[in-house]
Amino acid sequence: MTATPPASGARRAALVFIFVTVLIDILAFGLIIPVLPRLVKQFAHGDIISALHWTGVFGLMFSLIQFLSAPIQGALSDRFGRRPVILLSCLGLGIDFIFMALANSMPWLFVGRVISAVTSASFTTANAYIADVTPPDKRAQAFGMIGAAFGLGFIVGPVMGGWLGHFDLRWPFWGAALLALCNFVYGWFVLPESLKPEHRSPSFDWKHANPFGSLQLLRGYPQIWGLVAVVFLINMAHYVYPSVFVLFADYRFNWGPEKVGSVMAFVGICGVVVQAVLVKHAVASWGERRALLVGLSAGVIGFTIYGWAPTGLLFLIGVPIMAFWGFAMPATQALVTRQVAANVQGRVQGALASLASLAGILAPVFYTNVFAWFIEPTTPVHLPGAPFWAAALMMVAAIGVAWRFARARGTAAPSVDPDPDPA
Repeated sequence: MTATPPASGARRAALVFIFVTVLIDILAFGLIIPVLPRLVKQFAHGDIISALHWTGVFGLMFSLIQFLSAPIQGALSDRFGRRPVILLSCLGLGIDFIFMALANSMPWLFVGRVISAVTSASFTTANAYIADVTPPDKRAQAFGMIGAAFGLGFIVGPVMGGWLGHFDLRWPFWGAALLALCNFVYGWFVLPESLKPEHRSPSFDWKHANPFGSLQLLRGYPQIWGLVAVVFLINMAHYVYPSVFVLFADYRFNWGPEKVGSVMAFVGICGVVVQAVLVKHAVASWGERRALLVGLSAGVIGFTIYGWAPTGLLFLIGVPIMAFWGFAMPATQALVTRQVAANVQGRVQGALASLASLAGILAPVFYTNVFAWFIEPTTPVHLPGAPFWAAALMMVAAIGVAWRFARARGTAAPSVDPDPDPA
């Protein structure tokens, strides 16, 4: 039994709040992206090798804790309702940003980053809220609205954070705290509960709070293992950005927070144009398989330009080319949906999300160590762009796998699959 969607007026108000909640949360995170690695470098007394080590540890722990926390928050929201989980997340995030703004050492900044990983794992709860208040035939549009909030937040947030960081590296943290706490107050007075008491879980279910269960689910679908490998490689390559971009841009081009924020906004705008406008036309004209191969090829070219570019201007030439990499993930997901039955689509998509989180655990340490090794004074070959070339090689591997395993249009899945995990 599912929750009955509320009347259209109440539903619109609730969706507006969720849109604003996600937008403010992403704006808050976008604010600190251009400055957090530089603050880490400051605590490391300007030693970029040490800063890269700590940045890798920060990224690993953040993704690991989100990997563990997201299903727990989802299970808590099933038991106690969506409203308290979302509001506590907003409050905790605001307090934690204040904590990080005041942190006076690397260990305390690390503690703040760990707490932010826990409190920011509420996007799954926001998605559940949308499912509660939206009829099935309207959910794709509602989820698209949340995707738009992500895109807008990652365009505006880094620009604001870069501008504030130009004056003081702590100011973006204070700005992020203000946004998160305003979101909490707004939600306290505006956000209704979406999950009725009679529809809640009778108890907290540890089975559904287990993040490894969804990964085990993929073992039951060998027909998509090749595409699963492509998803993993795409996500591994993507994490080169949050892992090393800020420190790479500082080291290679001497870009400060303001310049980094502007470049990230440019990346975001190009990505939104491709995702929102061009993907549907590319898939309609070429089919999913060709769109996937074109997207992966653009990724190879874009990452190669990033790794080679001797100047900031040449680096920027790669941005619009790289944007066409955005064809790859939607096409892959569409191909997956063609090969599994309707009754397991949600669980398979959830498993792919868990796989993306797993990539986020592995990638930061990999890329920061690659970058550090190739810029150390004792390295036999000085290659600051090595992390981007490593990402390009992952895309070459993904092209090989996709060429072999991505099926063309017309592949039909059974209408119902037996439950691979009936327990």
